[in-house]
Amino acid sequence: MTDFDYDLVIIGAGPAGLTAGLYAARARMDVLLLEKAVPGGQIIVTDWIENYPGFPEGISGFDLAEKMKKQAEEMGLKIETAEVTSLFLGTDVKEVVLADRTLKAKSLIIASGASPKKLGIGEDRYMGKGISFCATCDAPFFKDKTVVAIGGGDTAVQESIYLTKFAKKVYLVHRRDELRATKILQERAFANDKIEMVWDTVATGVDGLFGIEGVHVKNVKTGEEKTLPANGCFIWVGTLPNAQFIGDDIKTDEYGFIRADARMETSVPGVFAAGDIRDTPLRQVSTAVGDGAIAAVSAEHYIENL
Repeated sequence: MTDFDYDLVIIGAGPAGLTAGLYAARARMDVLLLEKAVPGGQIIVTDWIENYPGFPEGISGFDLAEKMKKQAEEMGLKIETAEVTSLFLGTDVKEVVLADRTLKAKSLIIASGASPKKLGIGEDRYMGKGISFCATCDAPFFKDKTVVAIGGGDTAVQESIYLTKFAKKVYLVHRRDELRATKILQERAFANDKIEMVWDTVATGVDGLFGIEGVHVKNVKTGEEKTLPANGCFIWVGTLPNAQFIGDDIKTDEYGFIRADARMETSVPGVFAAGDIRDTPLRQVSTAVGDGAIAAVSAEHYIENL
């Protein structure tokens, strides 16, 4: 007989992980939630959230994370600060390797999230103060203002078009002289008189005392440098899954995001994925919460059938 430390171990305390923990604790499972940093994930650096149901006047990302954490802990969830270094995924035993010990669990939920690629132009200083990686989240804050969008793929072009519903002008900055986005998205962007293309150009920095007032750019062919007057800067140059520890047993897509079915189960029985870490078409708090709930219930059923 194997001695298990926990029925379920959850990795990552963003909205997906906290929701999974809440459901698991409420189901009276012996569950531990591991978070290497601060519970809340990316939303703790989100200044204001207006599209999460139940908060019609909006709520700061930090406050929403605190409410989620408090509710889960009051239900009995144990949260520990620890970084997972690797996994060993046997048929019955899931081993979670930490710096100081190894935990054995019957089931595992990976909710470690994803991180946007950064350009090093001031993202850390101006995050939530003009720099954003999510138009769906933050576009309404730039109503009738000018913004810079950076990127050339489907996400950058589609989100730039979305920005025009709010902003009066969008500079779309791309390092090449043609976009990588699908043709229909390109046609829509070129036909939108609020979007101005800035070709062969990269962003080099941002300016502003309390928020962004301008974005510094450089033409990669001519070397010309200038500043685009703008109140915001949206960056879409890719997203990286926080999946360095998962190993080779769990199948991922070509970008490293975990493949999971409708029950959030991965290619390894008993291992589930939830939130931004999985190959999902939308990365929002509401979708992460849904994933977390499904993953916890699926894990419960898996354990019952062992």
